[in-house]
Amino acid sequence: MSSNETARTSPEAGSSLSKVADEIGEIKRISSDKSRRIQGITGQVKILALNALIEAARAGEMGRGFSVVAQEVRAIGSEIEGIAKSLEAELSGRIAGLQDRFQTLAQASENDRLTDLALNAVELIDRNLYERTCDVRWWATDTAIVECAAAPTPERVTYAAERLRVILGAYTVYLDLWLCDLDGRVVAHGRPDVYPDVIGRSVTAEPWFREAAGLPHGDAYVAADVARQPLLGGAQVATYCASIRAGGSAKGRPLGVLAIHFDWEAQAKAIVEGVRVSPEDRARTRVLLVDAKARVLAASDGVGVLTETLSLAAGSRSSGADRDPRTGAVTAFHRTPGYETYAGLGWYGVIVQNPAA
Repeated sequence: MSSNETARTSPEAGSSLSKVADEIGEIKRISSDKSRRIQGITGQVKILALNALIEAARAGEMGRGFSVVAQEVRAIGSEIEGIAKSLEAELSGRIAGLQDRFQTLAQASENDRLTDLALNAVELIDRNLYERTCDVRWWATDTAIVECAAAPTPERVTYAAERLRVILGAYTVYLDLWLCDLDGRVVAHGRPDVYPDVIGRSVTAEPWFREAAGLPHGDAYVAADVARQPLLGGAQVATYCASIRAGGSAKGRPLGVLAIHFDWEAQAKAIVEGVRVSPEDRARTRVLLVDAKARVLAASDGVGVLTETLSLAAGSRSSGADRDPRTGAVTAFHRTPGYETYAGLGWYGVIVQNPAA
């Protein structure tokens, strides 16, 4: 899967919920308006009934029958007024309760939507990184690589470097590929013209080399967390390693380590910036990838990469959405489920969204 693929979610759901909320508000307005109109009419009826009683009293005996009718009209007006007030009170209470329940459901729906976005982001990067684990194990069996690791003569080093250069030309997501001997010395790499200080350098201090040197067989691999690599100009890389073994066999004796440096910044940026957040929400929404310790690995706003540690209270939850009671900001997250044989490194996709202005 290409790193340029984007996470998708439908903005129509939020729009529909907003329309329902508007309809509820309109119903409340209409019911209040009609109730007030009914009360206004009944008030006029009561005034008319009172005037009729006054005129009936002036008419004496002849107005007695009309007085009875006027009293009934006044009583009916009072009853209608009471029903209107009761209706307004009951409707207002029911609509207020409906609005509260709707707000709860709308927030839950929005939280689910943001959590899905977080999952999509981390799934996309993990599918991409799964391919990197396949690449490194495959290339570690390349004849030129194996022969150079077995006996790094000048001719074999030149041939291996040429082979690595060809691979880099076809796979543009990598910054460089390093062939290291068992002593941790870089014997050959694919971009000596771009990174001239790599050959002969020791990588024994690198955690990924130490782990790769102890891999049990050729089918195993090392997936390192994102870090800056000084020998590659300080670029952000995700390094993947496999052991080079005699005869290219998974069970052959170890000869060295192949390390491939994935161009993390460019690929991760394409994913976090490609998450489909609606235009009206983009300015208040931050899309991130963080590692198992909540260190920011990628951010749609470009802030805090490899320096910021997010306040993520995931605990034992694999996913969720938490609202900050002070700011109202929602932090939705989803831990990587892994992909195929790549279990992932416990990374999270995270969406931080501030409340609308």
